[in-house]
Amino acid sequence: MTPSTLNTYFRQTRGLVYSYVFALPLVFLYELLIRISQPGQDQMVRIAVDVWFRMLFTYAGLDALTATLVITAAVGGVIIYSKRKTLPTLKGRYFLWMLAECLLYALFFAILISQFLDLLLNMNSQESLNQLTKLQLFALSLGAGLYEELFFRVILVSGLFFLFNLISDKTAISYSASVVLAALLFSGVHYVGNFADSWAIEGFLFRFLFGLTLNVIYVIRGFGCAAWTHAIYDLIIVFRL
Repeated sequence: MTPSTLNTYFRQTRGLVYSYVFALPLVFLYELLIRISQPGQDQMVRIAVDVWFRMLFTYAGLDALTATLVITAAVGGVIIYSKRKTLPTLKGRYFLWMLAECLLYALFFAILISQFLDLLLNMNSQESLNQLTKLQLFALSLGAGLYEELFFRVILVSGLFFLFNLISDKTAISYSASVVLAALLFSGVHYVGNFADSWAIEGFLFRFLFGLTLNVIYVIRGFGCAAWTHAIYDLIIVFRL
């Protein structure tokens, strides 16, 4: 790949169209595998952020699955219509390159950050998930990539950037404050609620570094890459168990 091709690839794939199309399979695979892995169950094990969204839909009197699909289609329609002039320039091979890129980022999480924490704190970031089947864990990994990135990156980082941008005219400062604060909240939320993890500085620090790196990927490469990186990382952990 030449420098010119590489520059074109990075410039185009951080846009909304590539992010939307790249993340779309996560929506359908997650819902499909959740149902296949838990047949006949009224209360399915789901990603916490997914449950939050489903509760909002339920309070609004909407069927959660229908609302999810309608919103997904509506968002896609708006993106595709607004970017319709660029659609002919989409390159199928770029999606394979994006997948490979996300795999590299996920390996960075699985190896570099984990090894750093092992040396620093003598900790093992891998948690016990033996109570769930592999198929459930596969589905939840995809869901974590989709819903946690949607909430903590798209909504939280973007929202914080908007707020910080109101009080500072320096974009770099606003982005830096947003990604750090969002990473702290991403880590801290795992210790809140009925199903919270037991507090441990090791786990908090790992999730902070995890969230911080995902925030940077989101800002630089877009939602699609952040979502797939998160999903692939979780899959690496699942099949390493």
